[in-house]
Amino acid sequence: MSSVFQKILDRLLGEKHEQRKTRVGLALGGGAVLGAAHIGVLKALEENDIKLEAITGTSIGAFIAILYAFGIPAAEIEEQVKEMGWLDVTNFKLSRFGLLSNEKLARTLHDMIGDVDFSEANIPLAVVATNIGSGKVRILKEGDVALAAMASTCVPAVFAPVEIDDEMLVDGGLVENVPLSPLDGLGANFKIAVDLNARRQYEKPGDIIDVLMNALDIAIDNSTRLQTREVDLLIKPKVFHFSRTDTENVGHIVDEGYQATQAELKKHPIKKARSRSLPGKKSTHNS
Repeated sequence: MSSVFQKILDRLLGEKHEQRKTRVGLALGGGAVLGAAHIGVLKALEENDIKLEAITGTSIGAFIAILYAFGIPAAEIEEQVKEMGWLDVTNFKLSRFGLLSNEKLARTLHDMIGDVDFSEANIPLAVVATNIGSGKVRILKEGDVALAAMASTCVPAVFAPVEIDDEMLVDGGLVENVPLSPLDGLGANFKIAVDLNARRQYEKPGDIIDVLMNALDIAIDNSTRLQTREVDLLIKPKVFHFSRTDTENVGHIVDEGYQATQAELKKHPIKKARSRSLPGKKSTHNS
C-alpha cells in the first residue's frame, strides 16, 4: 500500500512542480522600423538561455514574432530584414478603404517560412488586430499565419483592411499595441513586454498632420502604459531618437533592443524555464 501512496504523492508533487515552472511569454509591440529593436531583444534572450513558451506580436511585432515562432533565430531575422528592406513590404493597390495593400508582406513571409498555419509554430503564437467595425481586439491564433500578419500590420486609411471571418481587421496597435492579453491563453505565467514607444518624446506639431499623429500616439501610449502595469518584465529600448521610418539605422536600433534587455535581465534575473529548443532546431519551411 505504501508504494501506491508514494506513487500518488509523487504524481501530485510532480503536478504542483509543473505548475510552478516558469513559462516565459514575450509580447512584441508595434512601432514600424523601430521594431528592429525586437531582434536585439531576442538576441539577448537567446544569450541568456531564456526559452520562450509563448510569443505574441502587434503590427511589426507580429511580423518578428511569427518569424521567431517558426524557427528563425534572431541573427537570421536581422539578415533577412536587411536584405528585404523594412519599407519594401507594400505594393500599390487602389481600394475604397485604403490606398495600399500589404500583400507583399504575406509573400515575404511565405518566402521565409512557407505557407503555414498557427498550429505548425515551434513556439505557441498569437497576433493582435483591431476589428474596425466594432473597435474590439481580435486575437488571431488559428488559421493562415500570413493573413493574420497582414491584418495586424494594416495601418488604417493607408492599407486596405483585411477580412477574416467577415470581420474587417486593421492594425492591432489601436487596441493593444503591446499584446499581453493573448499570453494568458498561451500558458505563459511570466510575461515580458517590449514597448517601443515607452520613452517617446513628443515635439511641437508643425501642421495638422503632426497634430493628428501626436493625438493618436498619445492615446495609444497612455493605453499601453495602463496595459503594461502588471507585466513581470518591461523592456523599453531607447529608440525615441530614431524615426519610425529610419531604415538607415536599423543596426543601431537592433543594438538598443539588445542593450535594454541585457540591462533588465541583470536587474531582474529570470528563473530558467523548462527546456525548449531554440529557433532553428526545427525547420518548418516548405520548399
